[in-house]
Amino acid sequence: MARKAGKAVVAALREDIDRLLAADPEVRADADDSVHQMRVATRRLRSVLRSYRDLFDHHQATATVTELKWLADLLGVARDAEVRAARFEDLLAGHGEVPAEVTEALVGASRNAYTSAHANVLTELDGMRYRHLAEVLQAWRTDPPLAADLAHEKARRVFDKVVRRDRKRLRKLVFAEPTATPADRVEILHDIRKGAKRLRYSCEAAGEVLGADTTDLGTRAKRLQTVLGDHRDAVESREAIRAAATATGADSTLYELLADAEEAAAGRSLARYPAAAAFVSVK
Repeated sequence: MARKAGKAVVAALREDIDRLLAADPEVRADADDSVHQMRVATRRLRSVLRSYRDLFDHHQATATVTELKWLADLLGVARDAEVRAARFEDLLAGHGEVPAEVTEALVGASRNAYTSAHANVLTELDGMRYRHLAEVLQAWRTDPPLAADLAHEKARRVFDKVVRRDRKRLRKLVFAEPTATPADRVEILHDIRKGAKRLRYSCEAAGEVLGADTTDLGTRAKRLQTVLGDHRDAVESREAIRAAATATGADSTLYELLADAEEAAAGRSLARYPAAAAFVSVK
C-alpha cells in the first residue's frame, strides 16, 4: 500500500521536534554548540511547516510557524555573537601581536554579547511562551493538525509537488540575481541562500519518500546554502570590523587589514557561487 502524505510528514516532523526538544537541556547548560543545534532544529521545523503547509490546518500551522520564528530569532542573537567571537579570534591569530584594545573591541565585545544573549535565552526558556510552544510541539509529534483530505493522498505525489515548488522558487531567485544592482546583490544572494536552505530541508523531509534523486538535490542545495552562508558571514564580519574601528577611534591600520581579509574571504566564497548554483538550471 502506498504511503500516505499525512503519516510521512508526521515522521519528518517528529524527527525535527525531537532534535529541538533534546537541545533544550544542552542550551540551559551552555554546552558547546548547543545554541547552534537548537537554532538549526527550530529553523528546520519552521521550514518544513512552511514548505508542507498545505498538509496542515492553516491557522494552527501559521501560529506555530510564528512561534518558531520567535524562538529562532532569539537563539540567533546568541549564535551570531558566538560565530563572530570565533571568527574574530581566528582572524587575529594570523596577525602576530595584537593590541589588547583591538582584541577586546572584537573578540571581547562579541563574547560579552553572547553572554548577554544566552542569559536572555534562558529567561525565555523558563517563560510561558516557550513552555506553550514546547507543549504544542510535543502534541504535534504524534497528532499534528493535518488537513484531512490531503493527508490521505499518496505521499509521493504530495511531496514531489512540494519539492518542485521549492526548487522553482529557488530557480527564480537565481535567475534574477544577474540583473541585481551592486547595492542589491548582497541581499538577493542572502535570499538565494534562504531559498537553498528551504529546498534542502524540504528534500531532507522527502528523502525517504522520493528516494536518492531528492536526497542528492538536497545535498546540492546544502552546498549552495553553505557557499552563500560563508559569503554572508564574511560580509557581516567585515562590516562589524569597520563599525568597531569607528567606535573605538583607535589607529585604523589593523582594522583595515582585518576588513580587507574579510573582503577577500567574501570574494573567494562568491567565486564558488556559480558552480554551486548550476544545479537549479537543470530540469
